Amino acid sequence: MSKVVQVAVAILQKQNGEFLLASRPQGKGWAGWWEFPGGKIEIGEAPQHALTRELQEELGVTPTDIQPWLTRRYDYPATHDAEAKTVLLHFFFVFAWQDEVSALEGQALAWQSPSHIDVSPILPANAPIMHALALPNLYAISHVAEMGKAQFLVALAKALDQGLQLIQIREKHLNVDALSALTHEVLALCAPYGTKVMLSADIDLASALGAHGVHLNSYALMQLDRKPDDLIVGASCHHKAELNHAEQLGLDFAVLSPVLRTESHPDATPLGWETFAETIQNYHIPIYALGGMQSQHLPLALRCGARGIAMQRGAWQANET
Repeated sequence: MSKVVQVAVAILQKQNGEFLLASRPQGKGWAGWWEFPGGKIEIGEAPQHALTRELQEELGVTPTDIQPWLTRRYDYPATHDAEAKTVLLHFFFVFAWQDEVSALEGQALAWQSPSHIDVSPILPANAPIMHALALPNLYAISHVAEMGKAQFLVALAKALDQGLQLIQIREKHLNVDALSALTHEVLALCAPYGTKVMLSADIDLASALGAHGVHLNSYALMQLDRKPDDLIVGASCHHKAELNHAEQLGLDFAVLSPVLRTESHPDATPLGWETFAETIQNYHIPIYALGGMQSQHLPLALRCGARGIAMQRGAWQANET
C-alpha cells in the first residue's frame, strides 16, 4: 500500500467568485496540468500552517482570511513522469491575503470563473471541486405559505440585490395555476441577476415553465433511474442510501437534513453537526446542510465539508418588511 501524502490546498477566491488555478511547472509530475495552489504538509505541521507557507513560497502572498472546507482522498495512477501515490487533500477557502499574487515558481496562473473554466487539463483530484464551486454557498427555499406572496416577492428582490444565486420554489399549498404564476414572477425577478430557479418535485412542470432545475424529494429520488436532461437536479436526502443514489445518478447536488431542530419538522430527530460531517464524508456530489439553518451557521457547515446551507425561514428573515 502506498504512503498517503497530506496536502494543503488553497482556493483563493475573489469577491466576484473567481478563483485561482496554477499549472504544474516542468520537472514535476503531471507537468502542465492545472490545479489549485498548495503543497505537501510536512510531518508534524498543521494543515493551515502548511497552507500559509506554501502560498508564501509559491505566490508571495500571506492569507489573512481562511475558511477550512473539506478533505478529499485521491489515488493517482502511475504516469510516464510520476509514480502512483495516494493524496489526502485538505481544502481551504482563502478570501483575503496580503501582497500581490506572483508566479514565484515559474508556473502559469489563471483566475477562473466557476461557470466557465477555460484552462485544461485539470488535475483529476481537483475536477470534482470545480463542480461544487459552480454552486453558491446559500440555497434559499421559498416561503410564500407563511409570508404571503406580496411580502415574499419583496424579500426576494432584496435578497437578489444582496447576491442570492440559487432558489427553490417549494409551495405545496398552491394549485398548478397558482404555482405556475408564481414561478413566472420569480423567474422574471431572477433573470437580470442570473439566479437559478429550481422547482420542487415536478420534473415535467419545471421544464414546461422554463425553470432552471428541479428539486426532488427523497421518495422521487429513489424512484429515479436517470438524471433528467437539460435541468439542474438536486434532491433531499436523510441518510447515506439516498446520498448514494443521488451520487450514482450524477445529480448536481443534494441536501441533507435535518441538521438542527426545525419548525417545519418539529418531531424529526436532528442529525447534529458531528453526524452530518461523518455522513457526508467521501461524497463527490456537493451537499447542503438543511434544518434550522441561519446565516451564522455557514462557516460551521463549510468546516463540516458542506457546499453551504439551505434555508427557508432563515433566508428571508433579514429581508422581510
